[in-house]
Amino acid sequence: MSGKARAIDWQYLDRPRGDAVGVGDLVSAAAGGLPIYAVVALADGRARLRDRQNGADRVMALSDLHWKIRETLD
Repeated sequence: MSGKARAIDWQYLDRPRGDAVGVGDLVSAAAGGLPIYAVVALADGRARLRDRQNGADRVMALSDLHWKIRETLD
């Protein structure tokens, strides 16, 4: 382990600007970031998501996801 803390920045998804969601991204529909989902799969404008807290899967339209975590090392 490197001993460096990870800072989490929320990035607003501005689709007209070209922001995209990809498999493996951590996303949220609401400001404040709860619940946080991991993107498992993408198809037809929808994302299969896994809730990071309880492990439950769900499908949501990409247009419903407004925030993405951008992790950086401090």
